[in-house]
Amino acid sequence: MAGLAESGSNPDVELLYDINGLAKDAPHWFDRVMEFVGEYGLLFAIVLLVLWCWWGVRRRGGEDAATSVAALVWAPLAAGVAVLVNIPIRGFVERPRPFKTHDGLEVLVAGKDDFSFVSDHATLCMALAVALFVANRKFGLGAIVLALFGGFIRVYMGVHYPTDVIGGFALGTAVALLLSPVAMALLTPLTRAIERSPRVGWLVRARGRDGEDGRGAVIPGARKESTETGERDLAA
Repeated sequence: MAGLAESGSNPDVELLYDINGLAKDAPHWFDRVMEFVGEYGLLFAIVLLVLWCWWGVRRRGGEDAATSVAALVWAPLAAGVAVLVNIPIRGFVERPRPFKTHDGLEVLVAGKDDFSFVSDHATLCMALAVALFVANRKFGLGAIVLALFGGFIRVYMGVHYPTDVIGGFALGTAVALLLSPVAMALLTPLTRAIERSPRVGWLVRARGRDGEDGRGAVIPGARKESTETGERDLAA
């Protein structure tokens, strides 16, 4: 399977040249920006989205805080598991990097001597993004958009075929979704135990957030209803 996509007449290679050709026409400074974004920037941005979502969850509090935090903890774990699953896949397929078998590519980053299929970057980013989407659709959708753009940049940089990226997206999505029920079953009791801890409970629920505006009430809106009832009684 080492000869996968070595022919220059297939759509995978043609799309590689089309996308990578944009790097040849772009200014040098723009390529350097794309290199940084593709190697570090987008992955860092997705991690920030996960942290931003966690910060909002713990400040909001509520009965489902522990479950929500457990879902967010699964995001980086899913990324790690997906990369581990990718190790035997890369060793089995043994697909060389595109610049090793095709001439004329504009390679923006050096030192990529490992196998190409599937892309670790695409796997990491999409596993994070999909797991975040399960926890919070708004943040997750933004992360998925960033992951898709990151996959495009990997091809733009000349270090992956398009199918390397698509394979990474599929692997990251599969791990994040298929293992999510097991992960939640294991992580939710842990985050609930942390929530009850007087020392580290702030990791799950911010101090003093329960009961504010009824958001921490056992029955959502109970405090508001009590206030409205009292107002009606006074009016009577």
